[in-house]
Amino acid sequence: MSALLVDRPIDPSRLLAAVSAPENGAAILFVGTVRDLNDGRHVTGIDYSAYSAMAQRELDEIVRDAKVRFGTSHVAVEHRLGTLTVGEASVAVAVAHPRRAAAFDAARFIVEELKRRVPIWKREHYVDGTREWVDPTRASHGPPAAPSAEHSRQAAEAAP
Repeated sequence: MSALLVDRPIDPSRLLAAVSAPENGAAILFVGTVRDLNDGRHVTGIDYSAYSAMAQRELDEIVRDAKVRFGTSHVAVEHRLGTLTVGEASVAVAVAHPRRAAAFDAARFIVEELKRRVPIWKREHYVDGTREWVDPTRASHGPPAAPSAEHSRQAAEAAP
């Protein structure tokens, strides 16, 4: 398991390699990128900033929560800080698990919880030269999926 705040470009293939293991039948990779349009405004880039110590603690906790809820320690997460341009990866989450449903559910849980709980702030840069702080949670599409009965059973079996 790894969870990092980084100030360098994210390498998604490295994250997938980090979660690879022979017992896993599924690997999920989510990559969030800076898009060129938000709420009808043309975006040229985003500044990501954080209270790093608190953000790192919360990110670590989310990864631990995912391990327990979904029964896998094959998780790698990176969130970029600094100034990014359109198309650059701002966050990547890789999860591997013996079963695809658990891998998908864990990845979604991590992404949604990261957006909700981790103190990372973003300020969008617009074509007209203005900049504006944006609430990263406002575009969320509801709470993370609850684990299935199989995931709960697997997590219970994996617990010490």
